[in-house]
Amino acid sequence: MKILVLNGPNLNMLGRREPEIYGSQTLDALNREIAGYADELNSTRGQGKEIDLQFFQSNYEGILIDTIQNSPRGYQGIIYNPAGHSHYSIALRDAIAAVETPVVEVHLTDITAREEFRKHSVMTDVCIGQFMGKGARSYCEALDCLIAYLEPEEDA
Repeated sequence: MKILVLNGPNLNMLGRREPEIYGSQTLDALNREIAGYADELNSTRGQGKEIDLQFFQSNYEGILIDTIQNSPRGYQGIIYNPAGHSHYSIALRDAIAAVETPVVEVHLTDITAREEFRKHSVMTDVCIGQFMGKGARSYCEALDCLIAYLEPEEDA
């Protein structure tokens, strides 16, 4: 199962940007933590059912749109932190709505407890789930959600 972990604008600045809000963990360290969680999951999954995470970050809306539009060619799902685009990018929202690839929205912080302009995400209604406020754990919960969505219990 190939999953894209997609990060939007300014997340490349993690560890340096507003550490009192976002913490001191860098994007590379965040990606390693998420990859480590996937490795833990893979240790209990059968052969051929491994989770293969790919990581990508861009500050450019058009590149993010292209990446989402091209996702059906290479990914079974996307874990996406739209960052500042969450609150206004109808173009990114429409890209998610236009593809069959399931997307789970994530945020490091709890956007509902932040500034008024950050409290609403235009992405939420086209995503299969949203996880926020738990740092890297939000991404791990999003991965669990995506796996459950892509591999529903046969006996359920």
